[in-house]
Amino acid sequence: MAIEWKGVMPAVTTKFTDDDQLDLKMFNVNIQAQVDAGVHGIVLGGTLGEASTLSNDEKRTLVRNTVDYVNGEVPVLINIAEQSTKGAIQAAQQAEKDGASGLMVLPPMRYNACDVETVTYFKEIAKNSSLSIMIYNNPVDYKIEVTLEMFGQLMDCENIQAVKESTRDISNVTRIKNEFGDRLKIMTGVDTLALESLLMGADGWIAGLVCAFPRETVAIYELQKAGRIQEAIEIYRWFLPLLELDINAKLVQNIKLAEVYTGIGTENVRAPRLPLFGNERNKVTQIIQEGLSKRPTLPTTF
Repeated sequence: MAIEWKGVMPAVTTKFTDDDQLDLKMFNVNIQAQVDAGVHGIVLGGTLGEASTLSNDEKRTLVRNTVDYVNGEVPVLINIAEQSTKGAIQAAQQAEKDGASGLMVLPPMRYNACDVETVTYFKEIAKNSSLSIMIYNNPVDYKIEVTLEMFGQLMDCENIQAVKESTRDISNVTRIKNEFGDRLKIMTGVDTLALESLLMGADGWIAGLVCAFPRETVAIYELQKAGRIQEAIEIYRWFLPLLELDINAKLVQNIKLAEVYTGIGTENVRAPRLPLFGNERNKVTQIIQEGLSKRPTLPTTF
């Protein structure tokens, strides 16, 4: 399925049973809520998806299940976060066999690759897969920045088509547009800069709190796209305290707790993560409950 790099694409959480197996039943409940809200794609196995704790077989199960479940309604992407080029190529080829439409690719994990090594890594993956690729540029968390010069060297790979822009520098949206025009699509990856990025020309939003609030997230995107900026701003202002749960070391636990409150998830995480407890849990619960008490009425049409 061809990917249009636009709109809202949730980086979905991975659901686990009480005995730490994949909970595909609850996972599909959440996927259905995303599709019903009008999302434009599904991203599996990212940071929110607890990728580093998933086995290769579990990742493949998630891809096959989701491709099967959405049945062509939206494209399905899988995150590639590997320590070796060989492992990344193998993961990309498995994803293609399992029916994924695209890849979200991080720079090499653990090893702090130089610019040449990072570009070569991305090129080797692109050369060995026909899937559409979005480069995940998040130097804050992953310590490697993909610069404009590096993206320039990647543009001869036709299947490298988009960037998940997570540098936290809002002006980078304009830099990318000035340099590459529509050749490199921009999917903003920071929830607390999402509307600002969209208004500056980003094509879409790889979102986190969408996992618990899909309709509100899609509404913000659709309203700004329709030029109804003030309506989008009002929802975004309500949403911001919740969106800030995404820019936190315990974003997985935060968002899974929010999913419980909206009825489309469970709190189960995979160790060494533990569900929130103590004062931290109380604080996050208060934010969620306050957000729910003031949940806005959304327009029925855009």
